[in-house]
Amino acid sequence: MFSYRAAALFLIGLAILMPGKALSQEQLSLEQAIRIGLQTNYDIQIASRQEAVSENNVTLGNAGFLPAVDGRATRTFSENTSRQEFQTGPDRVRNGASSNNIGYGVSLNWVVFDGLGMFINLERLKTLEKSGELFTKQTVENTVADITASYFEVARQSFKIKALQDAIAISEARVEIAQAQYEVGVSAKVEILRAQVDYNADRSELLLQEEVLQNAKINLNQLLGRDPDIDFTVTDSIVVDPTLEYGNANTNLYAANPLLQRLQLDRQLAHLDLRSIRASRFPTIGVTSNYNFSRNEAEPLNEFQARFNQNRGYNYGLTLSVPIFNGFNLNRQAQNARINLETAELEFKREENRLQADLARAYSQYANRLKILELEEVNVNLAQQNAEIALERYRLGLLTAIELREAQRNELVASNRLIDIQYQAKAAEVELKRLSSTLLQDQEP
Repeated sequence: MFSYRAAALFLIGLAILMPGKALSQEQLSLEQAIRIGLQTNYDIQIASRQEAVSENNVTLGNAGFLPAVDGRATRTFSENTSRQEFQTGPDRVRNGASSNNIGYGVSLNWVVFDGLGMFINLERLKTLEKSGELFTKQTVENTVADITASYFEVARQSFKIKALQDAIAISEARVEIAQAQYEVGVSAKVEILRAQVDYNADRSELLLQEEVLQNAKINLNQLLGRDPDIDFTVTDSIVVDPTLEYGNANTNLYAANPLLQRLQLDRQLAHLDLRSIRASRFPTIGVTSNYNFSRNEAEPLNEFQARFNQNRGYNYGLTLSVPIFNGFNLNRQAQNARINLETAELEFKREENRLQADLARAYSQYANRLKILELEEVNVNLAQQNAEIALERYRLGLLTAIELREAQRNELVASNRLIDIQYQAKAAEVELKRLSSTLLQDQEP
């Protein structure tokens, strides 16, 4: 008669003898996953390059402090044919009169006063640089939170497979007991068939759970920016930090949340735009200077034309530009700048309100899941004891197959419920730390 235990031993031996994925899986800790993600995640790489652009833009030249110096040079050749007719004297015809010209020069233009607009521009560039740094920080924090949640999702689905394997072990033992009882004549064959149906149902559920686990691994590999087919096993369990406090998280929300800090910078940028428009109402004073050289050599077409002509010299001076009237565009721009400033204020308050609500929800879920976690840990212990007793009573013929199946399913449901609560509590913990910008502190040595 077919032995399920023998089949299991055969498959285990086959896995040992053949170089399969089970023996070549990468052992991945949460710290390693985060380290890989910080180096290879595409969102982080894009954000860091955008930050580098904003950093490169902070220069005196880009702000308008430095002069503009331009150089030019020309060299031209020509051939001309001319015909001149006079009232007195013969006509003059000249064919192929050649000439060449060379010229070069240097010009300097330097705005020395523009209503302090250049200082406003420099402050704006520095603010954009700081905003880029905060965007990178926000991207890193969000990515670390996503990697952490995805990592523990893999752990959760792995633990569910372990719970299913424990349930399958009971179903396998039930098949063997039913088979033994049938062979000694104390049980009907229908009990063997019923036990085999339940055993196959558990194995089918395990296959579906393995698919869920594989998808969770693919999601984590995607966040890590690597091949989705890389197989691995997670080494960290789902351990929830029970020491978080709402007051500390709420304080850190205002002090360290990069999104709120970026919105504060947006308010500063809107205010700088208003100042820049006001500065454009002032006169602009500039310094200008030029040096020019030109030389012309030509075959003269008449006795009054020079064969050689050369000029060189320089000039310098001041320019003054005063805005008088531009169709009321400055007034319109100032009004729009004030509206943008008010909009930035409203966006800050809206995001502040949203983050406060997110924080309150996350802490409420976190605190409630901790309480449920304690209950579910007790329930799992009770369900495991009940399943062990039920299996022994079934072995002794003191319990029906239906009652054993119920005890088995109760243990599986309790185990899955505990795993889900652990993950939900951990997810709430991660969200609290992300909102308060303390998530990265856990990764620092």
